[in-house]
Amino acid sequence: MGVRMKPHTKKYLALSLILAACLLAFAAAGGQGRAQSAATLDTSAAEARETHGALHILDKEGKPAGLCPLKHTDVRADISGFITRVTVTQEFANPSQEKIEAVYTFPLSANAAVDDMVMVVGGRTIRGDIKKKQEALEIYEQAKAAGHVASLLDQERPNIFTQSVANIMPGESVKITISYVEYLDYEDGSYSFVFPMVVGPRFMPGAGAAGSKTGAPDASRISPPVTPEGARAGHDISVSVAIDAGMPLGDITSELHKVDIKKSGNAKATVTLAGGKTIPNKDFVLKYKVVGKDIQDAFLTHAREDGSGFFTLFMAPPERVTQKQIAPKEMIFVIDTSGSMNGWPVEKAKETMKYAIRNMNPNDTFNLIGFSSSVQPLFDRAQPNTDANREKAERYLGDMMGRGGTYMMSAMDAALAPAPDPERVRIVCFMTDGYVGNDFEIISYIQNNLGGARLFSFGIGNSVNRFLLDEMAKYGRGEVEYVLLDAQGKGAAERFHERIANPVLTDIRIDWGGLSVSDTYPAAVPDMFSNKPVIITGRYSGKAQGTITITGKTGAKKFERKIKATLPARNPGHDVLAPLWARKRIADLLARDYLGAQRGQPDAGIEEQITGLGLEYRLVTQYTSFVAVEERIVTQGGVPTTVAVPVEMPDGVSYEGIFGEGGRFQTQAYGATTASLSSAPAVGARSVSPSLKKDKASPMAPPAPYPAKESEKTQNPSAPNPMDKLAAPLQGLASKVWNEGVNGDWVSDQVTVTAWLVRISIQVDPLTADNLAALEALGLSVESKAGGTITGALDARKLADLVRFDFVKKVEPLK
Repeated sequence: MGVRMKPHTKKYLALSLILAACLLAFAAAGGQGRAQSAATLDTSAAEARETHGALHILDKEGKPAGLCPLKHTDVRADISGFITRVTVTQEFANPSQEKIEAVYTFPLSANAAVDDMVMVVGGRTIRGDIKKKQEALEIYEQAKAAGHVASLLDQERPNIFTQSVANIMPGESVKITISYVEYLDYEDGSYSFVFPMVVGPRFMPGAGAAGSKTGAPDASRISPPVTPEGARAGHDISVSVAIDAGMPLGDITSELHKVDIKKSGNAKATVTLAGGKTIPNKDFVLKYKVVGKDIQDAFLTHAREDGSGFFTLFMAPPERVTQKQIAPKEMIFVIDTSGSMNGWPVEKAKETMKYAIRNMNPNDTFNLIGFSSSVQPLFDRAQPNTDANREKAERYLGDMMGRGGTYMMSAMDAALAPAPDPERVRIVCFMTDGYVGNDFEIISYIQNNLGGARLFSFGIGNSVNRFLLDEMAKYGRGEVEYVLLDAQGKGAAERFHERIANPVLTDIRIDWGGLSVSDTYPAAVPDMFSNKPVIITGRYSGKAQGTITITGKTGAKKFERKIKATLPARNPGHDVLAPLWARKRIADLLARDYLGAQRGQPDAGIEEQITGLGLEYRLVTQYTSFVAVEERIVTQGGVPTTVAVPVEMPDGVSYEGIFGEGGRFQTQAYGATTASLSSAPAVGARSVSPSLKKDKASPMAPPAPYPAKESEKTQNPSAPNPMDKLAAPLQGLASKVWNEGVNGDWVSDQVTVTAWLVRISIQVDPLTADNLAALEALGLSVESKAGGTITGALDARKLADLVRFDFVKKVEPLK
């Protein structure tokens, strides 16, 4: 049987066939352990009562061409100061003649503390329970099998979630309301609120052939089906933002959407989408300024009845100090030229990159690396900043096009692996949309291989993977910049050069003045490259008063600021500080085990801690989920047919770049589908009807990445790994200090790190004056040298650079 649709002209026959294939794929969709065989949905009854906003994929003429069980999403944000509470209501409905299970993969802010879920069905309200992920799945599956209406909310990534709703009866609807809190961003006098609306198509390194290894074993869980070109999904979205700035409001602007603004007094306003709703295919980006004084320091607290306390310290940025002398740098420019960047995104990246290259300092050196299915550097090593070399770079940029896969790990290795220039700090400028499935793996690589470099990420596009880009900059000890497709690339490039030339505040340290605070995040306060505040959240025990002292450097000058703090024994206000702290704690724990989480083999201790926090604070995490069951009503009709909600192609992203010319598949490694691009489901994948596996284009054989990475290409076992020169206690040390230390201090049984410095013994062959000078230029403070051994102290973040010297043979810790 086929899906019954309204008659179409011959002109749209091909589209109808594609859509029919989509519906079979949707029907085959399901979660782990709950795959369903494809089944036919009779939509004729729905067509007979068709109204505006009906739940269908719509073709080019606006006619229904397939079932879409999500009707509408409503977003309401309440902003108070620098914290916002966001409520997201998803309305699912069933216009078919059979009961269904709806599965919707959608984005939220990567920093969201998702602390509530409510299901409304048949006039009854059921509040979701937070459970261990597997337990929640079992409850949901049992309820589905028993005929109860049930809902399940899973986190796939910190910014990707899956909502499943089982047993929606014909003609009935179910509303799911999700709530979360997060901090607002603030930079250069503007607050910003961002709500992502669509999950972009993810590239899955290593995917394609049956049984092949992929860097994303859960690929199917982060790859919702994309509405075919020329059609649109039947669901829309509305957004309303209530601002209570606490001081007079200045300009309010929406970067990508037309909005209506209504002010109430001088400090409050309500912002809504013009026309009430829109297609969810790009981020909602709202910015506003306040009039008068700059932002002020603040110290907020919340204390529970049991005496446990939470706080948030908010320190306004100091004035930027312009330095007279700019240190020379080794500039590594990396640009994503994969298929998802095809067209407008890659042109915007090239425009931005051109300005960044033109504005280097005279004594800088540079290289330009393009990557997609292979990595292609312009030079074999960084070259001087000359007119001729810049001209070569601009010609190289001009020839770039968006096509192929996104082998980002190989590009990262090409940027960070070469031996460092002892006379220059390496600055990596990395431009991408972040559309990859192995994002945890990439961040883990940066944590362990950054060395003394700094990485600045640029998100190019209107709905990029902000989680990956934020974390790249965080663990790259740099800054992130988002370049929207209608923005000026020149401005982004100028801000980049201002940041690397004149950081706002560096070497930041905090003296808590004897206050009984603990579990503060971030544990090590990163350098401030922009006019952004320092935000630190933590816990405290016991009533106290004191003065917090923050020190650092602004240019060559010392900086110090004192903030008075009161820790009350009881304070029921600001209760959102508890889940906000827990969310930061969870993010910190997950970051210690990104590779394990990526491979589906998490560290048991870390998983247990995250699970405990999720259960205690009612938070959705990688290992906890919300589940709700309507137990009073039992639906009839057997097992529901599973239907995946189709999503829009992100604004500015090319169908040709993702699926190839004419809709043919460019590569099977892209998880996004209009039919199905995966030959074999990964663990937990949704099944694909065998009929969809016929007549597919063969997967494009990608050129060998440079150099091969484990999850992208089988590694050469004979190739030596420089990191093997480090004794076991020193491997991954920088990541341990970052994640577990305080202000660069960290101690274990075998290693002591003080202010990032670790004492080491280095075996060198040969020990020459030139080699010794190279080590000192790297930052080694030499204590002694005898025979082929040098002892001294080095910044732990530079160990990865140290072992890349060929003359360095072994590095061991000294107590």
